[in-house]
Amino acid sequence: MKPDRWQRVADYVGRQISPGQRESLRRYQEWLEGEAVPAGGLGPAETHRLEDRHIADSLLFYAGWDHPAPPGVIWDLGTGVGLPGIPLAVLLPETETVLVDRSGARVDLAKRAVRVLGLDNVTVLQREIGSMEGEAPMLVARALASPPRLDPVLRKHLAEGGRAVLGGSWIGPPEDRTGWEVKEIPRDLLDRPVWLLIMRA
Repeated sequence: MKPDRWQRVADYVGRQISPGQRESLRRYQEWLEGEAVPAGGLGPAETHRLEDRHIADSLLFYAGWDHPAPPGVIWDLGTGVGLPGIPLAVLLPETETVLVDRSGARVDLAKRAVRVLGLDNVTVLQREIGSMEGEAPMLVARALASPPRLDPVLRKHLAEGGRAVLGGSWIGPPEDRTGWEVKEIPRDLLDRPVWLLIMRA
């Protein structure tokens, strides 16, 4: 992989990555390899593609946000070990990022990552998504469930004018996309084709 991959993705979504942010992403990558993979938060086959398939892919979720200013709050639903929420929190230090997962083990791992990185704009909650209350201007979910299954939950919690962004390991443009905009990411940004589904409130 080219060493400027993260900055190329950041350029694509309209952000810059400072040296400090790059260092935080590098430390997160090391944490994923050293703690999350051994703990089962990611499969062992993912070790050699953390930089591209997980961190760079997570940064791409910001491509679904088309307002001039960043959102005040992002909810990452089904965050697992912090993907895509932690890379987004690094990219957007002015945004409050809420990581939500129902698994206590995954929540403990995500909390550990937040402590290791010293992120003061991240909150981690152990919660069933269906029990969440309130709204947020940006909702993200990565490989969590099919769009039709997530649709009612996202519509319930998406603030007026907000955006919900879904990503997954699709091998082609997602088919179950009624009510969603499909955004194809340029193929030279990652090691594979990527599509995002975007819901507008």
